[in-house]
Amino acid sequence: MRWKEAATQLKQEVNAIYWSARHPRTSWWAKVWILLVVAYAISPIDLIPDFIPVLGYLDDLLLIPIGLYIAIQLIPPDVLVESRKMASEKPASSLPLLGAAIIVFFWIVVILLITVSIA
Repeated sequence: MRWKEAATQLKQEVNAIYWSARHPRTSWWAKVWILLVVAYAISPIDLIPDFIPVLGYLDDLLLIPIGLYIAIQLIPPDVLVESRKMASEKPASSLPLLGAAIIVFFWIVVILLITVSIA
């Protein structure tokens, strides 16, 4: 599989687990895990910044696929099939901007808490 195809498939899977989290038959702990994985995938801030050579992309290449794998294991198979169908009908760009805004807000709060605790 080529890198571009793998990246496209990864985006498709992130979109599918997003739809799975909205499904009523998905357990609450799976929804929490999915929220964390999707949030990290769309977060503008990584554990290791991307500008650091090689290591910058290591977290994206490892953490997101591992998180996706765990999320997929937590989702009922029929819900996952339904969610993948929904993801193919609605492209990854349809993920709500509100989610991205929440992630940015979360990181701002974390930075403020760290700043206050240091001062």
